[in-house]
Amino acid sequence: MKGAVLLDAGPLVAFLAAGIEHHGWVCEQWKRLHPPLLTCEPVLTEAAFLLKREGQETDPIFELLERGVLRVGLELEDQLADLRALMRRYRDRPMSLADACLVRLAELHSNGVVFTFDGDFRIYRRHGNKVIPVLMPET
Repeated sequence: MKGAVLLDAGPLVAFLAAGIEHHGWVCEQWKRLHPPLLTCEPVLTEAAFLLKREGQETDPIFELLERGVLRVGLELEDQLADLRALMRRYRDRPMSLADACLVRLAELHSNGVVFTFDGDFRIYRRHGNKVIPVLMPET
């Protein structure tokens, strides 16, 4: 796959936890992707919580970061105004901070695709009106 892959928590958790819905599909997609996959700290926080809720360890997240497979693609402090504006714009959804960070990453990486299970990414727009390409299972 060409362009940056912007990774959401759902596919990360499904990749790391066998037996979770979409695990097989995510593993197939993962084979086609070129590291590093970009993400943000709120996504990592959410993924760690979800893994623990599934009875899984969080060490594999750290291992992916250490190996350079995952990379934090933005600093929250550098993006505060844009993140705030996104969360205000989509407050009716309501947009999570993790989602706002991924939309902002999509703005910063115009050739990026968001790897997610979250249907809200079909509604969110980058730069106000541009569709965000997504990689998600067929519903």
